Amino acid sequence: MGGPIAFPDAVDVVRRYLREALVARGVDVPVVTRVPSSRPPAFVRIERVGGSRIDRVTDRPRLDVECWGPDEGAVADLVKVARALVFAIPGWRGAVAYDVDDVGGPNTSPDSTSGQERSSFAVEVSLRGTSLAP
Repeated sequence: MGGPIAFPDAVDVVRRYLREALVARGVDVPVVTRVPSSRPPAFVRIERVGGSRIDRVTDRPRLDVECWGPDEGAVADLVKVARALVFAIPGWRGAVAYDVDDVGGPNTSPDSTSGQERSSFAVEVSLRGTSLAP
């Protein structure tokens, strides 16, 4: 049967990857898990909203990725790049992610509190777990 399997923090894996990949493309925006109290003009927020373990060694979390910006054009550009990069995570050095499926989006949804432009998309990412040390 084997020992217990631990899964990586999906949000942390995708957040670190996306931040590095955006910067490598000259898009220097924060990639966060919570909306900053002092909002920058543009940023990306990642949140796990569900998903499930699909077999003994595979977790398949559902992640919502929200892209915020100063105007519709900037948000459209940011979501286009972020979405493409998220789908490219398999193969990233050190990644435990090996598959990404589209769940929805991108959808335009300006923030009702601040009025700031926002667009989001959702993915499911397959992550490989590892055995817990005895």
